[in-house]
Amino acid sequence: MESRGTTTATRAVVVSVAVVAVLLLGAAVGLLIQLPGAETSSTPARDSVDVGFSQDMAEHHLQGVTMARAVAGRTADDAIRQLAFDIEATQQEQVGRMKGWLSLWGYAEQSPDGTHMAWMAGSGESHHGGTTGATGLMPGMATSEELAKLRSLAGQEFDVYFLQLMLRHHEGGAPMAEHAAKHAGQHVVRTLAENILKSQTAEGDYMKQLLGQRGAAPLP
Repeated sequence: MESRGTTTATRAVVVSVAVVAVLLLGAAVGLLIQLPGAETSSTPARDSVDVGFSQDMAEHHLQGVTMARAVAGRTADDAIRQLAFDIEATQQEQVGRMKGWLSLWGYAEQSPDGTHMAWMAGSGESHHGGTTGATGLMPGMATSEELAKLRSLAGQEFDVYFLQLMLRHHEGGAPMAEHAAKHAGQHVVRTLAENILKSQTAEGDYMKQLLGQRGAAPLP
């Protein structure tokens, strides 16, 4: 009979392999946009919505993945574990897709000058025109201190803080997805942005419900 430690280790390996597979699948889907029979749009410009969104949303998503991974071993709540699993799997695949596009177009995975959201300049929407906030982070992203605090918690304290940070993270990324859904030149980018906006709006509503059930409120 396998020991409990062996079983846990085996599960960890299986989950890791599955995550890598999802990321690679996302990248492959991203590359398919220029194969025969696929969309044949021209390569977007470096300062386009398509490129800026793919760079910034991929980075934004990766922090969401980091927070979702922090759930392991810190909660006994099945609802929190399932939510974290769904977020990690979905956003890993979407990151792979966006990085696949950037590779195909010949652009870096991150903005070379280190600024964010300049591709939203002139949109009339909030949080546009470059890196925002005193922390230099994109809207909704947690600071290193907040991430450290999250990792220091366990049980219901962890559950509440995780929900608060992830809800703020989703809400912060919504204007980016909304802008890209309206203004990206590539159909595949607009479609992905629409899907992100829909899924994260639904997840946000669910997280508010979970917070209320735990007697907590979103971060101010």
